[in-house]
Amino acid sequence: MGTVAPGIADVLALTDRLEAELPGMLAEHKQIVTALGDLVAAADAEKKPKYAHFAKRLISHARTEEEVLYSAALLVGRYLKLRLGR
Repeated sequence: MGTVAPGIADVLALTDRLEAELPGMLAEHKQIVTALGDLVAAADAEKKPKYAHFAKRLISHARTEEEVLYSAALLVGRYLKLRLGR
């Protein structure tokens, strides 16, 4: 299983904070993604593919955070708690 590096417990404050703030962050993401969807529609209507592409990339970024990064960070926090007996 390996050893846990000294100071790694400091990460728990960050993962605990993420877990506490996640519902609000996800609600904000929902609003942002809705606005970005409007931007895509407006950019398409104005034949501005650069702006539509930009908005689509931001939507993809938000989804990656929600589906991969936040989940991975929470998993690391839970794993560390188990390893550190907390």
